[in-house]
Amino acid sequence: MAAGSTPMQLNLRATIRTKDGLCVPRKWIYHLTEGSTDLRTEGRPDMKTELFSSSCPGGIMLNETGQGYQRFLLYNRSPHPPEKCVEEFKSLTSCLDSKAFLPTPRNQEACELPSN
Repeated sequence: MAAGSTPMQLNLRATIRTKDGLCVPRKWIYHLTEGSTDLRTEGRPDMKTELFSSSCPGGIMLNETGQGYQRFLLYNRSPHPPEKCVEEFKSLTSCLDSKAFLPTPRNQEACELPSN
């Protein structure tokens, strides 16, 4: 995540592995809202994102809310994040009324993030 081209903008870049094993680069542009902790995703006016601070290296925790859904996400560069990171995430989401925890299997290493 890095500062965007305007003062109220954040850019997030990632490379995501698809089901067939390919690595696909992605980027999201978030706009900060003055007086709010919510981020608005460019191109997705119905979606609201909240970032949470975390002590986990190489990871990010967020809450996405859109039309009819809410999801809490823990992304980590490690295929097996430290247990303290998972416990921190479960603790945060339980306080926010989450009822299910669904880890996705990681059988391959994380994709490389190309430099700009």
